[in-house]
Amino acid sequence: MLRKLERGWRILATGIAFSTFGLGGLGLRLLYFPLLQLFVRDRARRTRLARLAVHHTFRVFVEWMRILGVLTYRVEGVEKLARPGLLILANHPTLIDVVFLISLVPNADCVVKASLANNPFTRGPIEATGYLCNDSGPGLVQDCIRSVKAGNNLIIFPEGTRTPVNGPMKLQRGAANIAVRGPCDITPVTIRCEPIGLTKGTPWWRVPPAPMNFTIVVRDDIPVAPLLREAGTEALAARQLTTHLHDYFSTETQRHAGA
Repeated sequence: MLRKLERGWRILATGIAFSTFGLGGLGLRLLYFPLLQLFVRDRARRTRLARLAVHHTFRVFVEWMRILGVLTYRVEGVEKLARPGLLILANHPTLIDVVFLISLVPNADCVVKASLANNPFTRGPIEATGYLCNDSGPGLVQDCIRSVKAGNNLIIFPEGTRTPVNGPMKLQRGAANIAVRGPCDITPVTIRCEPIGLTKGTPWWRVPPAPMNFTIVVRDDIPVAPLLREAGTEALAARQLTTHLHDYFSTETQRHAGA
């Protein structure tokens, strides 16, 4: 009986959390970002302030979910994210992975789905922060490289979508192309959630049997130059790097699970 009540509370708490998230995004769009537009003329400074606002909002949201009993979390190596101009690549098990990462990175840029730019709750933050949309075609790789070279910390999920619950991880080649053509060293982040929840194809109200426990580890950089020298061409280096990243994320998440 107590277990059923606890799970019922977490369903309600998850609904409360996501409702709060939507209202927060709407509030930023209707109140804070118009004030930035009105009082801050410098576009670069306005973008930085918008990203900082999203960063703090996401930090509050993560803590709100913890207070509600929806999740717990532990972060290792967060100090590595304090450096500017990082290409941050992470695996993507749950819906809120990007929320966690942006909550850890004050000046985060990221590649978002184009559909989010048309969502009334997320359109305002995306426009104000200048986040990159994944529908910009061949120019997206160069836009990403420019963002990193400008000192932004660019967050990308090489899978392009959440990891399937059943089946192997599948990586797209876009992130490797950015790293190779930059060239940009990679700061890998592994995300593990036990028990798993908020997965691809699972409705938000289908909560796991216990609160989700996130372990987020910022790992040592992966240098790209040696791989590029060995491969000889950017195309071959991108293919090899994609394979390496697949093996890396698969191995590190499994190793962490057994630790």
